[in-house]
Amino acid sequence: MEAERPKVGNLATVKRLPLYLRFLRQLKDSGREIVSSTYIGEHLKLEPIQVRKDLAVTGIVGKPKVGYFIPSLIQAIEEFLGWDNNTDAFLVGAGNLGSALLGYQGFARHGLNIVAAFDTDESKIGTHIHDKDVLPLDKLSDLVDRMHITMGIIAVPAEAAQSVADLMIAAGITAIWNFAPVHIDVPNNIVVQNEDLASGLAVLSVKAAAARNPKLTEKAPAYAE
Repeated sequence: MEAERPKVGNLATVKRLPLYLRFLRQLKDSGREIVSSTYIGEHLKLEPIQVRKDLAVTGIVGKPKVGYFIPSLIQAIEEFLGWDNNTDAFLVGAGNLGSALLGYQGFARHGLNIVAAFDTDESKIGTHIHDKDVLPLDKLSDLVDRMHITMGIIAVPAEAAQSVADLMIAAGITAIWNFAPVHIDVPNNIVVQNEDLASGLAVLSVKAAAARNPKLTEKAPAYAE
């Protein structure tokens, strides 16, 4: 059964699927073949009904009083997320953040392969970062076309992000993962995922402060996830 793609309202479910996948892989590696929604919920701090609803979007339904066959569930989640096939991507911005992204080994397990990085800094061009070539930015358009790249990752300063996005889109890239701390304007047919590290830090800081001083939690409104 082919899984139905999520609507906007299901983004919370999509964000939880990698958590399920990581846990299920751990269970599989330990030799386990069957798991219940209750067991998953207990370990991930979720209600069993939420687990069942989340996993149902993949097209897999557990058997009553039995549970889910772990290998099939892993495959269904990977297919739903598009992680069963590798996606090649170009990264622009070979600074500290870009270098960290190039070195993250976990992307490969999620089907993402950063083929090369691009930069305008002459001191970086021609070097290798984690075995990835750093190429001049003016080569991006030609290589996107020749290598049929559809995903771009932006790891440049805020003031350069829009021009990089424009260059990517003009070259034929249709999905952008934006790590720059700024909003970028794109056509409606372009998919953008923004990763605002400062916002994440702000939420973490507020939660940490509340944990240290419970009275803050009593006075402040609840924060939506």
